[in-house]
Amino acid sequence: MPRQARLDAPGALHHVMIRGIEGAKIFLDDEDRKNFVSRIDRLVKDTGTRILAWVLMDNHVHLLFFSGHRGISTFMRRLLTGYAVWFNRRYRRTGHLFQNRYKSIICEEDRYFLELVRYIHLNPLRASVVKSLEELDYYRWSGHGILLGRHGSDWQEKEYVLGKFDTGKRKAIRAYKKFMEEGKDLGRRPELVGGGLIRSLGGWSRVLSLRQRGKRTEHDSRILGGVDFLQRVMREADEKLARQIKYRGGKISVEGVIRKICKEEGVREQELKAGGQRRKISEVRARIAYYLSREMGLPMAEIARNLGVGTSAIAMAIKKEESYNRY
Repeated sequence: MPRQARLDAPGALHHVMIRGIEGAKIFLDDEDRKNFVSRIDRLVKDTGTRILAWVLMDNHVHLLFFSGHRGISTFMRRLLTGYAVWFNRRYRRTGHLFQNRYKSIICEEDRYFLELVRYIHLNPLRASVVKSLEELDYYRWSGHGILLGRHGSDWQEKEYVLGKFDTGKRKAIRAYKKFMEEGKDLGRRPELVGGGLIRSLGGWSRVLSLRQRGKRTEHDSRILGGVDFLQRVMREADEKLARQIKYRGGKISVEGVIRKICKEEGVREQELKAGGQRRKISEVRARIAYYLSREMGLPMAEIARNLGVGTSAIAMAIKKEESYNRY
């Protein structure tokens, strides 16, 4: 069965799970954990990813974040590839470090945000890595202690998470601690990490209710949210795929895109394709490159050939345009 494509859009909320191959440890000591965390720090700045909750366990990792202008795939590829190369070199090993592809679930924020933060941060307690919530407060390798002010971090979105509890910092921390206390005995939450139909529809109660009423239970294992949210995400994904198919089927040409945008912007195609560097030309080139890459799914090398510049210039142009369009 072919692998399903990642669902993503700038600002989408993702719960990502990473596991060691065959359950093997991916962190053997604190030096490994420090290296992994330092990579997140650098990538957050470069990709615009916003980390909300996280935890490092011996053989797996949970991350909750809003994807940035570079997308989830770029962030995760650079994080995991860079760490695996470093890990293998350090321990003089070869082969894969992580189990298959990481699992990513696009989540409905209004309904599941706080539940996901709590579930992720309670991992060390559920696994008996720590014995109590008081001990968890000082656990170094999760975002929980950062929310409480026990540890520092300039890359975790601490204020955003605490703002969900109260506008005042002290009241927010107290409310967050109470929320964690109330959930400490909930155990595993399969609807938050797996279960396909259950996850997509928001739990067994929702599934059974729909079935009892004779309703069709649409679902997708990549989505955590209500039916309306699921349908909206899938509709947006289908629309993007349709645009890509339309291009690849020859109904939209690169030349047509270039001609249309150049006409709209009042620039000459010849100057654009000759590698012109005046400001207006560079701006139009960035707009065209962004459209061909993000909307049509063209590889950068193909875009570069059509715009008369190198691949690195196209990468920089797209990055600049993404930064401009970020929200």
